[in-house]
This record gives sequence, C-alpha cells and structure tokens, in this order.
Amino acid sequence: MTSKRISGVLLHVTSLPSIGGVGDFGPAAYTFVDFLAAGKQRMWQVLPLNPTGYGNSPYSALSAFAGNPLLVSLEFLVRDGWLSADRLQNLPPHEGPCNFIQAEAVKMPLLEQAAQHFLDHASDETRLKFQRFCNDNFAWLADYAMFDVLRRRFDGASWNDWPREYALRDADTMARLHRDNGRELAIVQAIQFFFNEQWCALRTYCGQHDIRILGDVAIFVNYDSADVWTHPEIFELDEDRKPMRVSGVPPDYFSANGQRWGNPLYKWQYMEDHGFEWWVSRIRRSLALYDITRLDHFRGFEAYWSIPADEETAINGQWIKAPGRTLFQKFREVFGQNLPFVAEDLGVITQEVDQLRIDYDLPGMRVLQFGFSDRGGHLYLPHQFVPNTVVYTGTHDNNTTLGWWQDNATPVEKHNLQTYLHPIEQDADVVWAMIKCASASVAETSIIPLQDVLHLGSGARMNVPAAPDGNWSWRYTPDQLHPDLSEKLAAIMVMTDRDGYVPPAANA
Repeated sequence: MTSKRISGVLLHVTSLPSIGGVGDFGPAAYTFVDFLAAGKQRMWQVLPLNPTGYGNSPYSALSAFAGNPLLVSLEFLVRDGWLSADRLQNLPPHEGPCNFIQAEAVKMPLLEQAAQHFLDHASDETRLKFQRFCNDNFAWLADYAMFDVLRRRFDGASWNDWPREYALRDADTMARLHRDNGRELAIVQAIQFFFNEQWCALRTYCGQHDIRILGDVAIFVNYDSADVWTHPEIFELDEDRKPMRVSGVPPDYFSANGQRWGNPLYKWQYMEDHGFEWWVSRIRRSLALYDITRLDHFRGFEAYWSIPADEETAINGQWIKAPGRTLFQKFREVFGQNLPFVAEDLGVITQEVDQLRIDYDLPGMRVLQFGFSDRGGHLYLPHQFVPNTVVYTGTHDNNTTLGWWQDNATPVEKHNLQTYLHPIEQDADVVWAMIKCASASVAETSIIPLQDVLHLGSGARMNVPAAPDGNWSWRYTPDQLHPDLSEKLAAIMVMTDRDGYVPPAANA
C-alpha cells in the first residue's frame, strides 16, 4: 500500500535542453527524471506527444495516434548503432528557445538515414520486434505512413488540396502507392518504431523511480490530419469532405467573440452505432503511452459548441449534446471500472458536466491562479477542494506564477492572495507560497509547472491561448535544475505527506 497523495511536475518534452533544436527523449530527459526523484515527485505531466501541425502546437496534431518524430533522440540512435556519431556535429545547441523549423530541417534527414540503416542492417531479433510493433499498431500506422509520405510529396499541403484520387483515397491509387513506395512507407514506420522504443525506455526509467506519466488527449483532431483523411465517415463533412460545422467555445468574460477552434466535429451518433470503435482505439493507444490520461476539454463529452463552418467567429454557435455517458460506459466495459483519466473541467462548467465526471469517478482540475479575483473563483481555493482533485499552481495555458503576479494579477487579486496566504514581501516569495498552498491542500495530486519550481517570469510562459505566434518554444537550461530546488521540493513533500510514506499503522 502507498499513499494516494502525490506531487508532480508539468514539463513538455520539447522544453528539455536537448541538441537538435527541440527537447527530445535523450539524456536530458533522464536527468530531469533524476531531478524529479530527488525532489520526491511521483508524476511527470507531458502535453500531447503527437506530430504537430499549425503553429507547432501539441494540440494541433497531424495524427491522434502517431508520435512526433522530432522527439526521437539522435544521440540514442548513435548509441544504438543506427547513426554515425559524426552526423551529430554542428547540430543546434541545447540552449535557447525551441526552433521547430530548424529542428525539422536538420533532424528529419538524419532520422530518415537512421531508419534506412535500421531497415538494411537490423538483426533478426530486432526485425521481429519491429514487425510486432507494426502489426500491433496496424490500425493507424499504415494509414499514417501513407499520409506522411503524401503530405511531403505535395509540399505540406492539406490533404483536401491533394489531387482528388489521393484526397478521396481511391482504392487503386492507394494500392499503387503501397506497391510502389514501400521503402518510403517503411521509413516512416521505422521512425515511429524509434519513437516507441525510446519513449517506452524513458517510461520504464520513470517507473523504476516510482514516477508515473500523466499524458494528454485533446478531444478534437485537426482537419488536416491522418485521422480525418482516413476516417471521413466519423466527422461532420459535406460531400466534398469539407467541414460543415466546427468546434470552439462561446463568447464569455474573456472573449467577446468566443473562440473558433475550427476542428471538424464528430458524428457522435455514427460513432455510437459503431461501438465508439475509433475512440476506444484512441484511448487504448493513450494508455499504451501513459499511466494516466488527461482529457482536454472534458465538458465537450457532455455538450459541445457547434459553429457553422462558414462563420468567422464563434458567436453564432449552439450547444449540442454529446453521448458522454454512453461513451464512458463503453470505456468501463473495455478498460475496467476505474478509468485512469483526469477531467480538464476548467471554465464555465454546468451541473451536467460535473455529474458526468462524478459518476465516473474522475478527478477534476483546480488552478490556484483562478481563485483570487472574487467569490466566484473560490472554488479554485483549497478550502473548497475534495480529495479527488488535481491542483495546479498554473497550467501550460497560464502565465508562470511569478509572471502572473508581476504582470497579470490585479490589485484585488494580490490583496486577496496575501489575505488567504501571507504577505508577499518580495515578488519571488509568491512562487513557493503557491507551491506550498497546492501541496498542503487535500487534493490527492498536486502539479507544479517546472517554470514555477525555477522561479521564472513571463518570458518562460509556454502558451498564450489564441495568440498566433510565439508559443510552445520555452526550454530550460541544464544548470537551472539546481539540487537546492529538488531538496526544497522534497522537504515540502515530506511535510505535506506527498512523499509516498505510509505510517506503520496503515499496514496493520
């Protein structure tokens, strides 16, 4: 038996200080896990690991199933013999913001070289392992490989702009592609195998240090994705396979026009009639990658904001009911009674959404930064928490705690925070005050963005929602993971009973 009370750190893999332009599964990831273990952290939360599309957002993926090739470590490909060490010379350094364009330009040719060498020289045992991976993931891997090959052939154009026979997946055309481009398709699959092997090794290392992975599944998928191209029948598309209605959220206090995300909506009735097969496959893939899955925009499983595709804003949408209860019952039938999910239930949440989460025993999320404006925000403060909660100082969509305090918090919020906690004499004091507040709460899980642990300001913010540029690029530097920080974290974990210790009486 172990204590349910745990703490973890939110850090996307791209924020690791790896060579090649973006963070990856290489040596820096293992150093970070060591830092987590030293700080008695027992969870690592990552953002979606899928290949990214527009704006390099992990929530704007080219596939809901595939892994992002840029997360594959070139250093480990050298270690494993698939790439020569001299190929790593003159790669972008491990310092500075992520440069996705540069990483794509320098890493992809090397990944393809490694894949070619792998296909030509792998041992019989390794080939068997690769074949098993391809067989186990055939439901998405074969189509993703074709999508990737075609997307590069047509200079990155969206699939709906490809020649009609490819866009509509003409059977003879697809058969010819498979027959004539077997090597290209195998290279894509080999890179996915590299991704899987390296991620599974890192996850195993986490497990050896009693650290679980909290992953992330975005509720919607991109229109320009392998998923929509492969399964147009499950989305609200017209006869030309263009979206009829798209996703978003209605106008609110933060946005007079709402947010028009633009993802195609699901044909929920069709999905239900077919046993939610696609969603079951998606969750099965998620549970193969993560120990626990955060369901982004959980309220969309109860009802979603449906916007006519020709509308430029989200104003003229409407709420449409979704079969969330039937879907989650299906998940229980397939994956067991205790679903390993966290419900992202931030924002304006109805009683029906709350009840769906409660009925399926899913922890909700609370963000401390939201709690200090007025009485309406008090549900985000610890005195209103229940144990089945994940508390955050802030998320990837928030400013860092220090940045929020210095640049965003109103005088009222600053006054209320100091009333609730204690006077803040120096700006930096707010960071550990919030970390201690989250850790001391009754919430069974507490998550702290690494930027807060490192006392970083607004320049380290990961994402500004609705901002078109400048997001997802923050990376820390190796020297910032100072042992003093892990020691301070560890001390707080001991005092708030998040270190895994169970009193002897609990074992009686």
